[in-house]
Amino acid sequence: MSPSIETRDPRTDTVIALVPEMSPNEVAAAVGRARAASARWAGSSFEDRRRHLLRVRDRLLDSAESLVETICAETGKQPSEAVTTELMAVCETIEWYARNGAAALRPVPVAPGTMFHKRPWKEYSPLGVVGVISPWNYPFTLSMTPLVTALFAGNTVVLKPSEVTPTVGLAIGELFATDEHGDIVQVVTGGGATGEALVRSGVDKIVFTGSAATGKRVMRAASDTLTPVLLELGGKDPMIVAADADLDRAAKGAVWGAFQNSGQTCMSVERVYVERSVHDEFLERVLSETRRIRQDDSGSGDIGSMTFAPQLEKVTAHLADAVARGATVALGGNRLDRAGLWFEPTVLTDVDHSMSVMTEETFGPVLPMMAVSDIDEAVRLANDSQYGLNSSVWTRDRALGEQVATRLEAGNVCINDCIVSYAVTGLPFGGVKESGMGRVHGSEGLREFSHVKAVLGQKKLPSMREPWWFPVPVHMDRLGIATMRLRFGRSASTRLKGLRRN
Repeated sequence: MSPSIETRDPRTDTVIALVPEMSPNEVAAAVGRARAASARWAGSSFEDRRRHLLRVRDRLLDSAESLVETICAETGKQPSEAVTTELMAVCETIEWYARNGAAALRPVPVAPGTMFHKRPWKEYSPLGVVGVISPWNYPFTLSMTPLVTALFAGNTVVLKPSEVTPTVGLAIGELFATDEHGDIVQVVTGGGATGEALVRSGVDKIVFTGSAATGKRVMRAASDTLTPVLLELGGKDPMIVAADADLDRAAKGAVWGAFQNSGQTCMSVERVYVERSVHDEFLERVLSETRRIRQDDSGSGDIGSMTFAPQLEKVTAHLADAVARGATVALGGNRLDRAGLWFEPTVLTDVDHSMSVMTEETFGPVLPMMAVSDIDEAVRLANDSQYGLNSSVWTRDRALGEQVATRLEAGNVCINDCIVSYAVTGLPFGGVKESGMGRVHGSEGLREFSHVKAVLGQKKLPSMREPWWFPVPVHMDRLGIATMRLRFGRSASTRLKGLRRN
């Protein structure tokens, strides 16, 4: 009997399903099927791909209720969260690429420079087969985002969903299994060994979303075959609250940003820096908002359970470390006394950077707050991190907000909001430092799944040989110097300055 994975409902700790732990040979067979489908899919027009993916979106909408049930059963999140942050986000991504993808992949002319008699351009072509290894916190969105982007770019895909949420991955496979293009998406289930087999399977790119530690292992394995990688890794995302901020809005944003999906979001607000003059007032508003959170499994609450038992253990460890080092638990701090993975929303004060809760990714319902003397100190502390995924600044001063956004070392910044930059599909999403490399969303995301090819053509059919061909003209050196002085010398610089002034 083949080995299998047991998946559980984190709300009740009951078994949902058993799915196969696929072997390297089974992974290779799935890659082979995707490879066989690749030539036809890559050769199709963007319009054909657009029509097909819009039909997939129609299937998604037709099966929305069952998809929500599957997502909630494996993650413990609320149905409203599953609809907005999973299904709606994917529909938005498909819509944006359906409208804008053709323009992003269109050949782009390039200025010829000295080669004025040539016609240069760059064009984008599919990579081939893309392997996607997705996480458990947003198992639908974070599988479908790279998957549909790769498909729009003309690639086929092999998806390895998290072993914590495999039935969501299988449901994704069903969306693509009902027509003539069924083999363009393959789903393989299993744990780390299955993921490693996919990395080493000869795919043309790997997309991994997960922790920085696992991302490094993926990158090391991919280096053996020089397989390029796109890594969307963890974050320790800071929130800066200026003294002039709308404190009511900032408090509501902090509580939502920290506790939605029980804090299991790579872009969660994981640390807050508040100017000291408004710290106490802001804290009282945060505590008031946190007390209002409805945490239950009724389907109509604000947040549900956590998803992954080891993650709950990490939350507990971070809290214990913080309290041992002098932090104060202002609210919460306990696992709920019931079956499943339930942990109450927790607010910490008196924190500093000696504590793991301020420097390591917690990925749970914990909101640590630190008073700072001014904005400069807040920016310095926000940047004092190995991570650089998302961040936010809250102020009524638009110029200050934009200035701080520029100074923050992060792939994404929100001003007077948090997390929601991901919802704008036209904006590229990704991190700096140990938060990853590469981008999804936007034109940049589509081109991540493409080869860029440089082509140098002729403006017209050449009637004479090129001047640099053999035999080299006797005075080629003098001609070259004269050409450089004419093109790049002081008189050319003066003309360029004049063009800039105009």
